[in-house]
Amino acid sequence: MQSNPKHETDAGEVRYWLGIDAGGTKSRGSLVDGEGQEIARVTAGPGNLRIGVEAVEQLTLGIAQEALDRAGLSGDAIGTIGLGLGLAGLSRASQSRQLAAHNWPFAEVAIASDAAIANLGAHGGEDGAILIVGTGSIAYLRVEGRVDTMGGYGFPISDEASGAALGLSAVRHALRALDGRTQSTPLSDAVTGRFDDNTEAVIEWMAAATPGDYATLAPLVISYAEQGDYIARSIVIEAVRHIERFIETIFEKGAPRCSLMGGLAPHLRPWLRARTSDMLVEPLGDAVSGALMLAGVPKDRMQFAVMEADREST
Repeated sequence: MQSNPKHETDAGEVRYWLGIDAGGTKSRGSLVDGEGQEIARVTAGPGNLRIGVEAVEQLTLGIAQEALDRAGLSGDAIGTIGLGLGLAGLSRASQSRQLAAHNWPFAEVAIASDAAIANLGAHGGEDGAILIVGTGSIAYLRVEGRVDTMGGYGFPISDEASGAALGLSAVRHALRALDGRTQSTPLSDAVTGRFDDNTEAVIEWMAAATPGDYATLAPLVISYAEQGDYIARSIVIEAVRHIERFIETIFEKGAPRCSLMGGLAPHLRPWLRARTSDMLVEPLGDAVSGALMLAGVPKDRMQFAVMEADREST
C-alpha cells in the first residue's frame, strides 16, 4: 500500500481536524476541534478507489460539508481543517498520485491507505500489526519503523477470509446445488432463494457484483455455520485457517503485538484456536482514530475510540 505525505494548501491555519476512513462498503468521518473533542460524526457510502478518483474527491468533500453542518460551522471553515484520509484501494499508484495532487480546499491534507490508518489507531502510532477482515482483508505491520503488508491485492485474487471471499464461496455452493452437483443445504437454499432459485438470475447478478455485494452474503455464511450447516462451517473454517496463518506470519516477522480488526473480526475470532486468539490484543482505537492522527491531531489530545466496526479493506 502507498502512503502520500502531507500536502499543504494555501487555505489557512488548522483549527479543526477531520479523519476519514473511506472503505469499500462505507466510509466514516470524525471532525474534532482544537482540543481533540469530537464535534461531528458522519457515515457515507463506499470510498474504495475502485469507484474512481473523482468520486472519491466528491465523497470526501461531501463528508467534510456534512460534518461542518452537523457541527454548526460555516462552509468557509473548510479552509481551517486538517484532513487525514485513509483510503481503500490506494495501491493503485497513478490514482493515488492524482488524488494527492487535487486542489483541496483544506488547510492541510494527508492521505494514506486504510490499513495504515487502522494500524495507527490500533497501536497509537507505536510498533505493531493489524489483520483487517471486512469486505476485503489485509495485514499491515510496523516493526522498528519499517512497514510491511501481506495480502490486500484485491478481490478475487486475494482478500482471503474476507466478507467478499465468504460470499463468493457461498455463491459457488449455491450454483453447484442448483446444478445438482452437490446436496443443497440451508445456506445454499438461502442464497438461491434470493434469486428465485434461478441460475440465470445469479449469473446476471454476478456480472455486475462488487466485492461489497458478495460481502453482504457473509452474515448468512456465519449464521448458518453457527447453526451447523456443514458447507457453511467448511467455508468459515477455511477462512479461519487463513487468519491463523496470517497471524503466525505476523509474529514471525517480528511484530510485538497484533490486533484483529474489521467488521468480521468479532464473528470469526470465536472460531480461532485458543492459542491463536490469546496472541491478539484489543486495538487502542479504530481506523477513524488513526485518520485523525494522520490529520495531525497531537497525541496528547487524541481521544482514541472504537466506533462501529466496518471494515474493509482493499
